[in-house]
Amino acid sequence: MIARIVPPPPRSAAEGLSAGPLPSPAQRGKVRVGAIVTILALLLTAFTTVPALAIEIKRVVSPGGIEAWLVEDHKVPIIALEWAFEGAGASDPKGKEGLANLAARTLDEGAGPYDSQAFAARLQDNAIGLSFDAGRDAFGGSLRTLSDRRDEAFELTRLSLAEPRFDAEAVERMRAAVLSSLRRDQADPNYVARRLFYSTAYPGHPYGDEIRGTLDSLPGITPDDLRGFVKTSFGRDRLVVAAAGDITPEDLGRTLDRVFGALPATAATPAVPDAEPKGLGETLVANRPTAQTVMLMGQPGIRRSDPDWYAATVMNYVLGGGGFGSRLMEEVREKRGLSYGVYSYLISLDHSALVMAGGNTVNAKAGQALDIMRQEWKRMADQGVTEEELADAKTYLTGSFPLQLSSTQAIAGILLQVRRDRLGIDYLDRRDALINGVTRADVQRVAQRLLAPDRLLTVLVGRPEGVAATRTIDGGS
Repeated sequence: MIARIVPPPPRSAAEGLSAGPLPSPAQRGKVRVGAIVTILALLLTAFTTVPALAIEIKRVVSPGGIEAWLVEDHKVPIIALEWAFEGAGASDPKGKEGLANLAARTLDEGAGPYDSQAFAARLQDNAIGLSFDAGRDAFGGSLRTLSDRRDEAFELTRLSLAEPRFDAEAVERMRAAVLSSLRRDQADPNYVARRLFYSTAYPGHPYGDEIRGTLDSLPGITPDDLRGFVKTSFGRDRLVVAAAGDITPEDLGRTLDRVFGALPATAATPAVPDAEPKGLGETLVANRPTAQTVMLMGQPGIRRSDPDWYAATVMNYVLGGGGFGSRLMEEVREKRGLSYGVYSYLISLDHSALVMAGGNTVNAKAGQALDIMRQEWKRMADQGVTEEELADAKTYLTGSFPLQLSSTQAIAGILLQVRRDRLGIDYLDRRDALINGVTRADVQRVAQRLLAPDRLLTVLVGRPEGVAATRTIDGGS
């Protein structure tokens, strides 16, 4: 799969690594309302305009040397642009945790001659969707616009990247919103479980931090800090761009130079080291006065660049990624009624990887549910998949993929991820064959390599019964 989670577990868009990997472009930032309804209506029309398997990807290089991939389609007057600065925001300075995320929240709160209110009005009046996102491995941006508003859209995007204002009022408003979300999440057992898992798996590494920062670090971030982040992080050497819709390669080339050409040639972002998950084999319990227990478990996974990724994707689909047809759902929910839902998924980050599973159950049944999940982990490693399961997984993974190419913005987002994963411009043509080439022996080999129930880092939040904890955290983490 192109996405870094297969399939995505339940999550909130603001949590960054707390819930897993980079969010998809469709999840980024704030969404403007009002006149943007116009563009959303046209996007719905565009859902049926781009036939899957008939997509031609063009490599575009601007006069200034900026590269982008483009799917040109003039059926609907919509243009989508997606970009990422790789490595930007991957590691906030000590004591300034949350800097990149606050910048993402504030970049469209005024730029150039326009204060926050004027900038928002121009976006809204022209039905322009512009948003930003700080991820663990990149700082991303997303633009969608009607073709006849492209000049305004490209200019506002250019201003937001090259001349953001970071006015005090806007920064304080966005800071207050982030602080409010952090305080609210302290009472969410799912959030507590994710934070405890990642802080245990990646202690002292950026992947273990809360991407939004902390209640202590956010008040210390100044407008000058935000300006400094933009100056040092948005370098053209780290820029990856993809586009789709009603624009020619020639126009896109000129647009790339217009929007990104004035940015620094190189970024000065700190390198992030590779990391192997820690805490393997531990079972952590965070006591919470809740009726249910949140269960989260994981261990080292597989990188997206690994040739065995496709076998791992098939394995995960059968194990817990296939919804009601998966083994975990069948054994935990359907046969025993222990949970409304359990799932597994793969996470591939630039510097680490995980294979994970999770779900909720009543406190009294937590030990039983956890035992069954671990048994299924072991059964997959010992026995692999059946021929029927293999065929069903391939049918779903190949047949459902074209649905992801259902809109102009979705296509641009997928192109961006393909570029960031360095899969090659012909990947969409090769993808089905890579999945269909997976054998039962491939799945079993990968399952034996990845799945070891005694090495799972397990986190439970609630009042779980029947669980032997290696560490108990009263009041959570």
